[in-house]
Amino acid sequence: MADIIRKVAYFAIDVPNKPGEGARILGALADAGVNLLAFSGFPNGRKAQLDIIPEEVNIFKKAAKVTKIKTRPQKIGFLVQGSDRKGAVANLLKKLADNKINVTAVDAVSAGAGRYAAILWVKPKDVNKAAKALGAR
Repeated sequence: MADIIRKVAYFAIDVPNKPGEGARILGALADAGVNLLAFSGFPNGRKAQLDIIPEEVNIFKKAAKVTKIKTRPQKIGFLVQGSDRKGAVANLLKKLADNKINVTAVDAVSAGAGRYAAILWVKPKDVNKAAKALGAR
């Protein structure tokens, strides 16, 4: 099976770097009916940054407004899903490198049952060039 690569909207949320903040945000979004395609969280100075990739952007935006979750402006990343194999992520990164596109961040995981997924980010000025290089839809 060929990889499915698509452009996705994502939203960064800054929260205190303390126990329970991720659970609070994710719980509020789930209670508001938001389904996520991906989520990533990491420390960022004295705070933590949560990157939310919703399945439906409009539902997420409404939920964020209702639950008073403050996000940074929407940006674009890439979601990759495919059959797990040696070098899968290396090949993605090589396509971008060959096109002189620097990757800002990448997260990848084996999803089990012979599948993998990755999310990756490039600078906004490189989104269209990266989409072409990756064959994203």
